[in-house]
Amino acid sequence: METLNLTTHWAGLVSLAIFVAAYVLVIAEETTALRKSKPVLVAAGLIWVLIGIAYSAAGQAEAAHSHAVDMIAEFGELFLFLLVAITYVNTLEERRAFDALRVWLVRRGLSYRALFGLTGILAFFLSAVLDNLTTALVMGAVVLAVGRQNARFVALACISIVVAANAGGAFSPFGDITTLMVWQKGKLAFWDFFVLFVPSLVNWLVPAALMWFAVPQGKPASEAGTATMKPGARGVMVLFALTIVTAVSFKNLLNLPPAMGMMLGLGYLQIWSYVLQRRGKRRNDADMVLDSFAQIQRVEWDTLLFFFGIIFAVGGLGVLGYLALASNYLYAGLGSTAANIAIGALSAIVDNIPLMYAVLSMDPAMSQGQWLLVTLTCGVGGSMLSIGSAAGVALMGQAHGTYRS
Repeated sequence: METLNLTTHWAGLVSLAIFVAAYVLVIAEETTALRKSKPVLVAAGLIWVLIGIAYSAAGQAEAAHSHAVDMIAEFGELFLFLLVAITYVNTLEERRAFDALRVWLVRRGLSYRALFGLTGILAFFLSAVLDNLTTALVMGAVVLAVGRQNARFVALACISIVVAANAGGAFSPFGDITTLMVWQKGKLAFWDFFVLFVPSLVNWLVPAALMWFAVPQGKPASEAGTATMKPGARGVMVLFALTIVTAVSFKNLLNLPPAMGMMLGLGYLQIWSYVLQRRGKRRNDADMVLDSFAQIQRVEWDTLLFFFGIIFAVGGLGVLGYLALASNYLYAGLGSTAANIAIGALSAIVDNIPLMYAVLSMDPAMSQGQWLLVTLTCGVGGSMLSIGSAAGVALMGQAHGTYRS
């Protein structure tokens, strides 16, 4: 499929300016209160208008159409996968699974240092299945519940949780949007990601070990509290695990998109919700009733629409020739190792999703080791700044005044 070099064309230059302006608004979201999906949706639409005009003028309207269709198919897979995963997380939250975990930890009567280590470990492993944002919020709630009287403990524990959640997401195809994109693109097989387990663990352990000695000694006052999971919560956990197995099987055994396996898993949840509704009505137990459609409605649409906008905006810059130009500068000029490290460092400032999508769109000729490297650096680079990842930004809001940039 032909891609025109429009990097010096007026349409290309205007598109680049539109993208930069939109991303400035994304970065300034907290100041402007403008949700991040809105500027990138407008930018994506305008960029593709300009692509359509420029390609039509060059007699290549069909090529622009083919590029757009390919991107729609690519985003469709990602969208369906995330829709199911987020719905399961929402359902676990509604069944009070996370509340039960929080209360269980609070009632253990652990010391500050034990809590520091345990919340980090849990964040590391939970984020391999859940997204790093959900993981950070669940563990952050634990830290605030038991240590709100000790600001130093809260600040250090929050740093540990952010680093652990970002690192844990890097060694699993399901742990982060970037790893999911790499897996769906076929750059790494499912089991290849687990080679990153030790590097990811070290990425959390080293800063955690350095912070350990600064964590205050002593023990927070134990607090009473109860939170019981709603009926059917364990069933949802089992079905979530089965859904992941189904998605992997679709990809590895049937050579079908994993999103199709995830949609089958959504069917599991729908049937389970039907069973719980019937039981709840028969026993007159409101807690047992589960409305799975309500959990779909609770999906964070701002995030999903942001993914759409950023993928189409960055993809549009690729169709205009800018990603080929960047690939030539980075990978041909600096070399794969230096380029992949630089991209990881940049992810502390720029969201890792457009960065990884840009790398995938550039599609540089790299070994499996280099694809593992960029997956790791892009996943953990955001830990360098509190604003560098969704997990860090979320905890800044949750622990306002204690954990901050």
